[in-house]
Amino acid sequence: MFVLEEIPESRIAYIRRTGPYGEVSRDQMEGLTSWATANGLLRADSVVLGIARDDPARTPPRDCRYDTCLVLPDDVEIRRSDVAEGRLVGGRHAVLTVAHTPEGLAHAWTTLFDGLAAGGLVFDATRPVLERYRPHLLARHLCEICVPVR
Repeated sequence: MFVLEEIPESRIAYIRRTGPYGEVSRDQMEGLTSWATANGLLRADSVVLGIARDDPARTPPRDCRYDTCLVLPDDVEIRRSDVAEGRLVGGRHAVLTVAHTPEGLAHAWTTLFDGLAAGGLVFDATRPVLERYRPHLLARHLCEICVPVR
């Protein structure tokens, strides 16, 4: 069951991996979270995102980009060469809470777009789908998939 949410435009810090999806390295997430922790940026209200930047049906797997991101306040300075800065385009999203397991995420991804259509929602392919990780949900082994909709 989707919940509609307006996600605000945000500043993000990210580490990018290029290669086939499904092989996202634990090192990538740990690199970002250790940097964030060392700089006092990982708190109870922090938002970590996973963003698949390319459509694997149109992009060769070796060229698919996956960003592990942390939503940042505007006044934080990034001083690490492997952490880049960007902007998350906000807007209306259909949010689905799922089990934070490989099986839970895989099942959600395979049924996601049928669920949108059944709910009368239209995917906005001009914005990326987000995997959102918030501490209060991770404590219950849950995460969210946020699908941009029109």
